[in-house]
Amino acid sequence: MIAGIDFDAPSHEVAQRLIGVAVLVDGVGGRIVETEAYDQADPASHTYGGRTERNAAMFGPSAHAYVYRSYGIHWCLNFVCGPEGHGAGVLIRAIEPLAGLAHMRARRGVEEDRLLCSGPGKLCQAMAVTRLHDGLPLDAAPFELLPYEQAGTLARPALAVGGRIGISKAMAVPWRFGLAGSRFLSRPFR
Repeated sequence: MIAGIDFDAPSHEVAQRLIGVAVLVDGVGGRIVETEAYDQADPASHTYGGRTERNAAMFGPSAHAYVYRSYGIHWCLNFVCGPEGHGAGVLIRAIEPLAGLAHMRARRGVEEDRLLCSGPGKLCQAMAVTRLHDGLPLDAAPFELLPYEQAGTLARPALAVGGRIGISKAMAVPWRFGLAGSRFLSRPFR
């Protein structure tokens, strides 16, 4: 258990529980406000076709990072979950920036807080997450996860639920979760 979350649970359960939890990388980060779940049986998952060099971390132990490059441009951060060898994870789509904002602004070249981490590539750039973080445990430096109570969320957050975005397969699967009403989402929920 890290930050009150059982990462051995199915990805769609972990994705919901991560909303409101804070993630920090070298002390820079914020409250998770949007996630998407993926599973090996899911045609949209990187693990659907089996283990490769790129997705190997997803088949490793839970509560580790899986970092990949999207479209050859942006890094994306996922948290591995489920039993070892299963190939499931949660994409961290957006966070509300709370710590290290000066670093985030310098790395992203933008001033507006809402634009710093409102997408998976943006948050990785703001938090300086790269392939070097792939396979690292979430319960050790440079990562730190704080339960929602320590992240400034007073009660279990209300969730918005919808289909995943930015993919071409299984888009209607309702495995995108967000902090209801958050202005820091990558895209509003319908």
